[in-house]
Amino acid sequence: MKKKIAILLFILIALPLLAIFCSNSVIKNAANGKTYYAVNTVPHNRVGLVLGTTSKLTNGSPNPYYVHRINATIALYKAQKIDFVLVSGDNGSKYYNEPDTFKRDLIKKGIPAEKIFLDYAGFRTLDSMVRAHVIFSLDNVTVISQKFHNERAIYIAEKKGLTAVGFNAKDLNGKAGLKVQTREYLARVKVFLDILFNTEPKFYGEKIVIE
Repeated sequence: MKKKIAILLFILIALPLLAIFCSNSVIKNAANGKTYYAVNTVPHNRVGLVLGTTSKLTNGSPNPYYVHRINATIALYKAQKIDFVLVSGDNGSKYYNEPDTFKRDLIKKGIPAEKIFLDYAGFRTLDSMVRAHVIFSLDNVTVISQKFHNERAIYIAEKKGLTAVGFNAKDLNGKAGLKVQTREYLARVKVFLDILFNTEPKFYGEKIVIE
């Protein structure tokens, strides 16, 4: 009886770890050579897709992930590596609006308002990538986020018919980024569940032309 319990416990522990290891390896390998840190090495794409995040932490201080994505977007635009910006994020309530916040700060940094388009239904990375292809009619895109996020976005995009490269915003190291990195491993497992069950975005809607 004890042996059976031990085997069961081993399986319950080993299977999730195996799922995490395999999903992480597949996504990293698929995105290998498709993410960039240097502006001068990233290829030109007409549209840069910024993946949304909250601008503030729970204590009210600026969210470093947000600040670094803003800076990365500005760098790409000033280097003429992108012509337009598509901000995709959560607009779940009148009190929380990622796209509008990004747009306001991008305008302050020098990107003209008419060059910025907003996707208010980017509730998840899956939604953002599918909608970029289906709603905004993009075939190629430069994803702007931290490397771990870009890798997952690139994998999802290419499974959904969108060719993507990633421009890596500055990441957080050590304890500051540990929680996000841990959550990322679980998110990568969920990618394969979404693909298995053919998960769709929460909303579609009418097509929007970026021009």
